[in-house]
Amino acid sequence: MAKVKKHEPREYRIAMEAIVDAYGPEEQAMGWYYYLDDKIQFPFEARCIATRPISPLKAGERVRVIQMVPEDECMREIFVEIEWQKRTFGVPLAQLQPLEVDEDTQEAIADWHYWVARGYEF
Repeated sequence: MAKVKKHEPREYRIAMEAIVDAYGPEEQAMGWYYYLDDKIQFPFEARCIATRPISPLKAGERVRVIQMVPEDECMREIFVEIEWQKRTFGVPLAQLQPLEVDEDTQEAIADWHYWVARGYEF
């Protein structure tokens, strides 16, 4: 994925709300986890925007996102639990584009997509 142009207001929000006072990878992961868990309103519908070797979803498929996965599963990347083909399991949040969600949910997920697109890591 190509890096996106730096967006100062988003950088500031991420620094002050998602990873504030995080001094290492584990603290950043937990900061992101709780920032997203607090701002995202579940459940919501989403579309897969990218295929991933770790996920069965194909680009364009629609899913219902029901919650964050347990925090210990998000130490390297943020995952959410979805309902798909009569099953529930976790997929990377970066793989999903929310559909018809409130502003806070849209902003939080866009913040995560930005973080990933910039090549940032925990």
